[in-house]
Amino acid sequence: MSQPDGYSPSFKRPAEIMRMRRKRTRSDASVFSSPSGPGSTAGQSDSSPAGVRPFSPGPLFNTQSRPGGGIKRRNPFANIENTYSPSKKCLIYNEDGHAEAVDRCKRKKLTEKEGEEMDCNAALPLSARLTEAEKHEHQDVNSKKCLSFSEDDSLFEEEEEDVVSPLIKSPQAIAPASIAPPVCTVFPSDWSLKTRLLFTSPLTLSWAENPKAQEEATGLSQHLRAHFITLPHSLQDPRSCSELRCAFQQSLVYWQHPSLPWLSLFPRINAERSFTGKCTPWAQDRALQQSLMSEWSVSLSSLYSLLKTKLCPYFYLCSYQFSVLFRAAGVGGSGSSITALISPTTRGLRESMKAEGIEFSLPLVEDRRKSREQQKHPGEEEEQACSELKEAEERHGEKEEDNDDEDGSFSWLKEIGVQDKIKKPDSNTIQLQKEGQTVSLDHKPESVVCVQGTHTFTLINFLINCKSLVAAAGPQAGLPPTLLAPNAFRGATMHTLKARSVNVKSQIGGSYQDISSLEITGPILPSSLHTITNLLRPAQKGNFSSALYTHTPTAVMNTHTTEQQSSAGSSDLSACGIHPASIQQLTQPSTLGKTALSHISMINYSYTWRS
Repeated sequence: MSQPDGYSPSFKRPAEIMRMRRKRTRSDASVFSSPSGPGSTAGQSDSSPAGVRPFSPGPLFNTQSRPGGGIKRRNPFANIENTYSPSKKCLIYNEDGHAEAVDRCKRKKLTEKEGEEMDCNAALPLSARLTEAEKHEHQDVNSKKCLSFSEDDSLFEEEEEDVVSPLIKSPQAIAPASIAPPVCTVFPSDWSLKTRLLFTSPLTLSWAENPKAQEEATGLSQHLRAHFITLPHSLQDPRSCSELRCAFQQSLVYWQHPSLPWLSLFPRINAERSFTGKCTPWAQDRALQQSLMSEWSVSLSSLYSLLKTKLCPYFYLCSYQFSVLFRAAGVGGSGSSITALISPTTRGLRESMKAEGIEFSLPLVEDRRKSREQQKHPGEEEEQACSELKEAEERHGEKEEDNDDEDGSFSWLKEIGVQDKIKKPDSNTIQLQKEGQTVSLDHKPESVVCVQGTHTFTLINFLINCKSLVAAAGPQAGLPPTLLAPNAFRGATMHTLKARSVNVKSQIGGSYQDISSLEITGPILPSSLHTITNLLRPAQKGNFSSALYTHTPTAVMNTHTTEQQSSAGSSDLSACGIHPASIQQLTQPSTLGKTALSHISMINYSYTWRS
């Protein structure tokens, strides 16, 4: 059967169509079963403009407007082709009331046969056709509306069940947005020192500046007493939250020695420009230099004692040539021993440490050598091991035979008679050529040195007595290195980072939007960075970003040490005065290698970062 133009199966709901069928069937049955008989029906048919037809698809009855016979007209929804399934069968009720299963193909043939019979009946007189129709309708009513239906049609008839029963979403109906993405609540620990932080957020950051006197005093008191507060997941009005502002002031505190108000003592490497034109009375006063160095030695010894007893998790020593990071046992995945990282180093410094009996390793050089060995074949590794063993055995006699080797290496010049015309290199030049690879590491990230265990105590004594630790000339002459720590120590001065909030307009897409920024400057320690970001999470409702400016010589402090172990003693660090969340982060090994974090972003309480 051809469908009319513009027909769509979704034109009406199937349940409404079946309800209209049942309503039409009831109305037709009541018409033909009325006591007036066929005559009254015929009269009604004559007065009806469109005529009356039974529920079963068939021809229209003859009317005054149609002088000819009835025209065959089918309901387009009588057969729903899009619900066809070869495995499904139809149920046809017989006159006895029993159901019989029939294939859909057989049902189609029966329908076509009924249509042919209706075409034949169309040629009969009107009274005969009406009598025949009345008989069929009485049979339909007595046999409970002998309607043929399939399993698909039965779903359409049960409209009430469809309304009551809950809808079950299929996996395809579930939108990807309804599946929550993985939330990253922490970022990797970064052991490099930061000189500047720039936070930006669509929400205002003005709550972080201009604290009240009481809020600033409370924050300093909480830092000294190691008292920490717990903030809710989100804050509606950070400006009116006094606990947040006190905790922010607490996170800005750090301790430093020495402290000179008119000088900025961090950073110290390549900082001659910041010392130029400043008053340095110790530069020409030898007694003042010794007094400064004596006080500095006491402060360094105090810090190491706090580190050894796990009352201070870490501290930094910043000189004009290199920086040193001391970490307590259990911090940074260092296991049960204290570790110290020195960067950058020179060949002269490493030789001096060897002369003092300090054992150290070069982690990046060892990692590079191991990666090269893994790329080689096993046979080549054995040959290289044998050759290294032979070289080690012959190394003891090299110094004694240097002169003989030099004479022998140039013996061929005597044979050709030109030994006097060519200048023979001296022993120092030959030695530098042999150690060229070692010298090439100087002032590079690969020159980072790791000292572990009891050798860190020897390193402390070496630094106190090392004359090259203090500059002998220049703007920094006679000034001891800077000590930085998150906890108080002997001779230290309390300092706070500088915070400044500014509202700016930033171009996002094709329009400018108001963005609030917060700038923090100063020697920003790892624990301070973690605490500040934890406070911004509830205050900015989990949406902010930060640009991190790293002190370049300390970026390599994230290097893995030679013996990475689990922090078994991390629970003992609870008395070090650091926020418990920061302790948990700092006890994990760093995954950044010789790089440092340059950008941190939080979107919907989930961190992302770049290094």
